[in-house]
Amino acid sequence: MALSFFGLATFLFLSLDSDGGFNSPAYAAVSEGVEITYGSVIKLMHEKTRFRLHSHDVPYGSGSGQQSVTGFPNVDDSNSYWIVKRIPESSAKQGEEIKSGTIIRLQHMKTRKWLHSHLHMSPISGNLEVSCFGDDNNSDTGDYWRLEIEGSGKSWKQDQKVRLRHVDTGGYLHSHNKKFSRIAGGQQEVCGVQEKRPDNIWLASEGVYLPVSASK
Repeated sequence: MALSFFGLATFLFLSLDSDGGFNSPAYAAVSEGVEITYGSVIKLMHEKTRFRLHSHDVPYGSGSGQQSVTGFPNVDDSNSYWIVKRIPESSAKQGEEIKSGTIIRLQHMKTRKWLHSHLHMSPISGNLEVSCFGDDNNSDTGDYWRLEIEGSGKSWKQDQKVRLRHVDTGGYLHSHNKKFSRIAGGQQEVCGVQEKRPDNIWLASEGVYLPVSASK
């Protein structure tokens, strides 16, 4: 069963203070243009196919053997929530907005692993594999993604077109309509490609967002 917005908000209050405290309540985004800030819990939707970025505790059968990352067709799935986190070198705090060009990490809420990439080949297309790796206390530069906002926007907002470019490999987070035959639910491959393509575009959709810090 998918987590409710109320359940996600409760999770935020109880679990997401490792990057700095916050005094503002989390809220469910109900309209376009909501700022995405550090500590927010979001789903990322692939623009072209409308599938959500998804992971679960199932390893790849090839490549790195790390936890698999796929595109998932159903909206109401708790394995598609990701926590927006700063990198350790950053002094950013929860509730701060995120500018285009910023390097971030995305932590899978349920398994606590980080969205990751490397030079292993993806299982279907042979592009760069995208996996989940590490835990709360184990993260490296393979978890670093640079936010690139499409158009004139300077800070990340809900339903805004963005690309995520992997820092170590230069690969853009990518998906397409190529499906896994042995994974239930019609899940599709997520991988990295080094060219800008229409299939690189993602949008933050459902989630619970921390309001922009009042101290900004």
